[in-house]
Amino acid sequence: MKKILQVRNMEKIYGKRGNITKAIDEISFDVTEGEYIGIMGASGSGKTTLLNCISTIDTITGGSITINDCDVTALSPKKLSAFRREQLGFIFQDFNLLDTLTAFENIALALTIMKCPSGEIATRVQAVAAKLEIEDVLMKYPYQMSGGQKQRVAAARAIVTEPAMILADEPTGALDSKSAKMLLTSFEKMNQEMNATILMVTHDAFTASYCKRILFIKDGRLFHEIDRGLASRKDFFNEIIDVVSLLGGDNSDVL
Repeated sequence: MKKILQVRNMEKIYGKRGNITKAIDEISFDVTEGEYIGIMGASGSGKTTLLNCISTIDTITGGSITINDCDVTALSPKKLSAFRREQLGFIFQDFNLLDTLTAFENIALALTIMKCPSGEIATRVQAVAAKLEIEDVLMKYPYQMSGGQKQRVAAARAIVTEPAMILADEPTGALDSKSAKMLLTSFEKMNQEMNATILMVTHDAFTASYCKRILFIKDGRLFHEIDRGLASRKDFFNEIIDVVSLLGGDNSDVL
C-alpha cells in the first residue's frame, strides 16, 4: 500500500532559551492509503499541535513531514497554499461553513477555486451528497440545518476534491450523541466506499472506536498505538479504555 503520510523525528518547540516547551518530541509514524487513524491523548499532550503541523497550519521545529510523496516542510508559502488546497481536506469541530452560501455552494466552493467545469462540479457535489445522505439539505443555508447536517456538509466539502488525506479535529465535539453517530457512520462510508484516508484527533473513546488504528500521545511523544484488526467495535472500545488507564491521570481528560 502507498504511504500517504510519513512523519520523521518531528519536533515542535515553543518559547526561547530558559522558557522552552517541547510540544512535539521526536515523533515518527506512517499512514498508508485508505487508513482511518485516530489520535488520542490528554489535554496538553500535543495531539492538536501534531495535527496542526501535519495540516501545514503550523510549522515544525525539526524533522520532516511527507504527504503524498511531497516534503511539505520544504515548500514555499505559495506552493504550500496550493498543496493544502489540492491535497488536504479539513473537518473542524465548529463546521466552518460560510453562512451566506447554501450547502451545495459550500461543498462546491473548493472545486470552483480549482476551476473545475460547472457540469463536473454539479455531478461531484451530487455524488458525495448521496454518499453522506445530505441531498435534502443541498439548497439550505447553514442556519437552516442541524449540527449533524452541517458537519456532514463539512465532511462532503472535505472529500469532494478527492484529497490525499482528510484531517479532522474533534469533529463530534459539538454534536449530540445521535448526530455524532450519524457523522461517524458517514466517516466509515468515506473510508470504506471511497477509500478516504482519515486522520482524526478526538478525546472520545466511542468516536475513536470507529477508527482502524489509534495513536496515543503523551507529553509530546508517541506513547502507544493499537490496531483494531478484526476486533468488533465494542472490543476495540474496551481496548482503547485499557490504554487510557495506562496513560495515567483522570480518564475524563482523554474521554
